[in-house]
Amino acid sequence: MTDAAETDTDRPPRPGDVAAALALLSRLPLASAPRAHAGTAWAYPLAGAVLGALAALVGSVALWLGLPPPLAALVVLAALVVMTGALHEDGLADVADGFWGGWTRARRLEIMRDSRIGTYGVVALALSLAARWQALALILAGGGHWAALIAVAALSRAAMPMVMRALPHARGDGLSRSVGRPRAARAWAAAGVAALVALPCLGLGGTLGAVVLVALVATGVALLAKAKIGGQTGDVLGATQQLCEIALLCALAA
Repeated sequence: MTDAAETDTDRPPRPGDVAAALALLSRLPLASAPRAHAGTAWAYPLAGAVLGALAALVGSVALWLGLPPPLAALVVLAALVVMTGALHEDGLADVADGFWGGWTRARRLEIMRDSRIGTYGVVALALSLAARWQALALILAGGGHWAALIAVAALSRAAMPMVMRALPHARGDGLSRSVGRPRAARAWAAAGVAALVALPCLGLGGTLGAVVLVALVATGVALLAKAKIGGQTGDVLGATQQLCEIALLCALAA
């Protein structure tokens, strides 16, 4: 089976790519959006910026209504989960169950496909939600949550095309396989777009530090995925986004 990246033409990016990325990475009502494929991966950070802006708006409304930062952070976190359909959280849980619940590559992939959640998945979700909640509470208390949420949402989603490009597909079907692997130019374009989004939010120094942090986390996930299952899946990409988001939020909160 040929990867989508090998069959896509080198057409220039299109505005419709953002809608396609949003339709793939969220549950926003975009029924008329074009189908997402490897060539639209450059727009993942822009889709993330939209989701981050919507989450920031929810946070501002929650604070305006008088909610203290910890409760406002809980509302923001719930909004993010609802908007994405817990797509990335599901990937994180599946990766935790599969990578540490199976002894062979085949068994790990089998566990990751199982719709049931195991102990490792529950623990991973609990720790992820707790870390993001606490970090968001500190960010909301300190102000500047619009910049933080937009930058984090864009940068964490830029990591996915890089992992898609770096690793082969671990299985012959699934969401990641249907989307395909982007060409290197599209993956690097995603990184560039994310940096441009983050620059006015975090400044030059903050953006450089955030990019380095995302690169380290994404590289770690990619190396682990290669060792455990020999490649990447949609679950691996979701886990990459979640771990990058957690790292960035904690860094900004600190």
